Amino acid sequence: MTSRSFILPVAFLAAAVCLPRRGECATPAGQIAIPRVERMPNIPQPFKMRDWRALAVAYDQFVFDPNLKGEFLPLLWWDDTRVNIDRVAFGIPSYVGSPNSKGANHEGITCMGAILGATVAGIDKSKGEHNWVLMCEAYFNRKNGQNLVLNRTSAGTGGSFWYELWPHVLFYAIADRYPQFEGLQQIVRTTADRWCEATVRLGGEKADFNHLAFDFAKMAPADNGRWTEPDAAAGVAWLESAAWTRWRDPKHLQAADWALGFIERRPRDQGALYEVLMPFGVLAAARMNAELGRRYDVDTMLHWCFDGNNVPRRGWGIIAERWGGFDCHGLQGSIPDGGGYAFAMSTFAFPAALVPMVRYDARYARAIGKYVLNAANAARLFYPDEHPEDCQSSAFWKGDPQHVIPYEGIRKTWQGKNCVATGDPIAHKWGPKTDLGLYGGSLVGLFGGLIARTNHEAILRLDCLATDFFSPPSYPSYLYYNPYPAPKEVEIDLSSLVAPFRAHDLYDAVSNAFLAKGVQGKASFTVPADSAVLLVVAPAGGKLTYDGRKTLIDGVAVDFNNGR
Repeated sequence: MTSRSFILPVAFLAAAVCLPRRGECATPAGQIAIPRVERMPNIPQPFKMRDWRALAVAYDQFVFDPNLKGEFLPLLWWDDTRVNIDRVAFGIPSYVGSPNSKGANHEGITCMGAILGATVAGIDKSKGEHNWVLMCEAYFNRKNGQNLVLNRTSAGTGGSFWYELWPHVLFYAIADRYPQFEGLQQIVRTTADRWCEATVRLGGEKADFNHLAFDFAKMAPADNGRWTEPDAAAGVAWLESAAWTRWRDPKHLQAADWALGFIERRPRDQGALYEVLMPFGVLAAARMNAELGRRYDVDTMLHWCFDGNNVPRRGWGIIAERWGGFDCHGLQGSIPDGGGYAFAMSTFAFPAALVPMVRYDARYARAIGKYVLNAANAARLFYPDEHPEDCQSSAFWKGDPQHVIPYEGIRKTWQGKNCVATGDPIAHKWGPKTDLGLYGGSLVGLFGGLIARTNHEAILRLDCLATDFFSPPSYPSYLYYNPYPAPKEVEIDLSSLVAPFRAHDLYDAVSNAFLAKGVQGKASFTVPADSAVLLVVAPAGGKLTYDGRKTLIDGVAVDFNNGR
């Protein structure tokens, strides 16, 4: 595994993160506030929104170019070890300047992250000279008998829940976007069965995920006496609910319920967030509430994602501060470490789960829209061209003139400077020659697919389906948050999003009402001040029906909380 220092738990700090309890923040009717988001500005300053899709395309072109010349280049290499599949695979380093970048010395979270990020941004990685998608099967550890998707092509289990579950999340998402490859689908089902069995061994209906990991060789939990990673339950819930959505095998749904049941039993003041999995549990819980009538406590899980009050990793949450001359609100990482230490990987990953969650629980539309606006603005600070050379740790490397590879992280203060782009390798002297992190940069395509601009500088269009993997049948759905103190007319070009010669109705799942009917081509709608619209683009004149709290148009749910 890559030896990133943030794998270890942040020590308990006397200065605990103190936040208001739920319900203490004034919000528009029907909307639920997330207190930490209420600390963020409506429009962060300085405001500078990158074209995230263009950056994702540039990253993909740079990283997968085998002909680059220069120090530490090319980044891509071929892996002909054929450990698990009888075909050549590929590697890219987790950091620029990683030693021994050859053979099977690559990480799944970096390489599969690059495939998923590019795919979400609109690049088909199965076409062209190389089928990069099928190469991801190399991480299915078949030869050693683990029969799991792991971070290396030959790896064991029992070392870290998140390192053993996050590769599965990436692989499942890739498999969902490339359903034509049966081998990927079979791996999803096989591994879902394996994690289902692990959940049984962890206690079944009373499953206890308060462990370090699960050792599949021993079929027993693993511990080290120093920390636990209980948000593994969130990851397992997402994996199992995805498998149930695809195959409707009751054991997968049962395993998802058992995993979420563990989270429900956990005391609210203990939290469960360890690394990157909890938001995916939020998504699984919200979807199961909406579709199956479950009553999981999404609000508590969201607080754990944001607040930093987590026993397993005190202070791990969402930054809500100004660092130096920059609003760094919305970045994810350690709130107290050195005053604050945010990471690119989790900053890109959290919205990928929380934006689609709003489809299933529109009460959080305003809060998530405001959070993502801040995160999307601040995430540019991971990139070298946003800092003077004396406020970054690897400015000496000149091999990336377009600055498409971000730093691993940003520190609030470092060596007397404020808001410094940096990482762990140079400070801890453990191998890589730079702090530029591809394991985080590979996920930039998640922002590239989620985020688009509108006719108003600070109003974003967030695509709720871009990362809603294994979703039920759905119409195009977009979240808009208006940070301005007055209502705004937002334009939408339907011809670029749906069939250009068909009329459509625009339904808002926040107000539970139609905003326009029978429109095509360019249209507009109003977003109230400091509020959100969850726009569903449905066929014009479709049959409107109701099923409990669900509103359906031609049998497809457009609203899961219609107030009826």
